[in-house]
Amino acid sequence: MPELPNPALAPRVWEVGALCRAIADALEARFNPVAVRGEITGFSRAASGHCYFTVKDANGQLRCAMFRRAALLLDFSPRDGELVELRGRLGVYEARGDLQFIVESMQRAGQGALFEQFLRLKAGLEAEGLFDAARKRPLPLQPRGIGLVTSLGAAALHDVVTALRRRVPHIPVVLVPTPVQGAGAPASLVASLSKLYQMAQQAQAPGADLTQIPAIDVILLVRGGGSIEDLWAFNDERLARTIVQSPVPLVCGVGHETDFTIADFCADLRAPTPTAAAELVSQPRDVWLRALDLLGGRLGDAVQRQVDARYQRLDQVAARLGRPSSLAARQHLQLARLAQRMRHAVHLHAQRQQHAQAVLASGLMQALHQRLRAQTERVERAELRLGLLDPRLVLQRGYALLTDSTGRAVVSTAQANPGDALKATLADGTLDVTVARQARLL
Repeated sequence: MPELPNPALAPRVWEVGALCRAIADALEARFNPVAVRGEITGFSRAASGHCYFTVKDANGQLRCAMFRRAALLLDFSPRDGELVELRGRLGVYEARGDLQFIVESMQRAGQGALFEQFLRLKAGLEAEGLFDAARKRPLPLQPRGIGLVTSLGAAALHDVVTALRRRVPHIPVVLVPTPVQGAGAPASLVASLSKLYQMAQQAQAPGADLTQIPAIDVILLVRGGGSIEDLWAFNDERLARTIVQSPVPLVCGVGHETDFTIADFCADLRAPTPTAAAELVSQPRDVWLRALDLLGGRLGDAVQRQVDARYQRLDQVAARLGRPSSLAARQHLQLARLAQRMRHAVHLHAQRQQHAQAVLASGLMQALHQRLRAQTERVERAELRLGLLDPRLVLQRGYALLTDSTGRAVVSTAQANPGDALKATLADGTLDVTVARQARLL
């Protein structure tokens, strides 16, 4: 027959909430108040003003909450990686059954191990000149292509692609994915950057076929925010030395605005966020189109001034045709040459503008060409009108031009006497004539 359990030895059956309260009471009686030293990680400040973070050391970690009334008394801004001393009380957050330290005061106790390592590396690289402003390069206004290094699973990738697609959808982006966190991340980041460097150098080589090789004029190195441990891959010395070897300008957008890494100091430009990094290398297409409109207007005004000047010249020449001479013919030829040179110059300038801005302003250049053609047609019509005034056309209708022995035009009977020798210029040659008599028209 089996032995029956002794009811007196059976454990008490607790309600979950009652057990949590009992544990909290035991902690209160056994430990509180308590002081603890540790390194901050995962620090965040809620909209309510309450602060939440974890303190840790090599052997453990403890969740902490610092309510608004205590946070207002802080004389510094806590950051991940700082070593602090906390005073408060241990308790249990009954809603989750978590052990929690309610912080009533906080003071610095020195800097955490990771932060100290960061400062040592920063000081060493800075002494070598890796952060010098003199080696920083300006960003290209219109890159032909953009290299991008980040994780496929990172929110930073979505942010960067969204910004580039909105601002410069015509510029190609070459993505080399890589882990951005963990023990193997630094080596992977170096390999990804090296791959982009090789592409950029191949595109810069003389005679490079840019239809086969992407032209990379700037590189973005980005990832989202996180704790100092999350961003530690970007504090790697080998990565820092790789960044300064970039053949093209490199923008680093790692973490949030308050996060700084060694990579930020080595890059040609540090962006506060991944989205800001994308915006720094992508002037919006609308800006360039407005600039093209302005240049097109200036070009149109310049062409109009040239056309007006040529018309004024035409008017002056036409006025001189009242007394035909060889000078009129020479000026007609000179005017034709000037008009041809103007058309050639305008056409050549339009071709260069079209080649330079074909991607962004094909519609604008087409409108400009139409305007130039209209102005050219106006010049040609003026030339036709000038041609109609050519005295040779009059001579072909049976008229003659009389000149005396000095070459002066004879337009009145008073200019000639019987017996004078004159020259009559006809459409196909000249005749020597002698005045027989005078007869005036009544």
